[in-house]
Amino acid sequence: MTGFRDFLTRFRPAASPGRAAPAGVPTDRSAELRAELAPPLALLEQTETEAGSIRERAEATAAARRREAGQRAEAIAASAREQARQVQARTAEQVVRAAEGEAAALLAEAEREAAAVRDRAGSRTPALVDRVLALVREDIEADAAPEGRGGGS
Repeated sequence: MTGFRDFLTRFRPAASPGRAAPAGVPTDRSAELRAELAPPLALLEQTETEAGSIRERAEATAAARRREAGQRAEAIAASAREQARQVQARTAEQVVRAAEGEAAALLAEAEREAAAVRDRAGSRTPALVDRVLALVREDIEADAAPEGRGGGS
């Protein structure tokens, strides 16, 4: 479009406007043609201006949407990280509860076995059975204790 506009603005008449055209040379119509081309040129310039304005608005809108999409993506990622952390915490709690349950079951079983041994042995060896039971309890509690509370290696 700019090439066409340049051509139209550089249009020169065949003869000078102050002189009559020599025989066989067409009459100068440049002023008439320029007058006819003025409205289309003005419309062309207005259209180019509007197109530039539309392009700028579109680029600004696209940039804003990219920023919004980036912010939404970051919010989703943060939410996913938080959910993963919560799942890890729940899983750890479940593992600890299961271990505590197993330890309690083992302790109860050891106490039942100790009671059975005590019943079989009668009154001859209650101190020995109590000592064995105490050692079993200590082992179970040491195994069940998390590493942060002095248990484990």
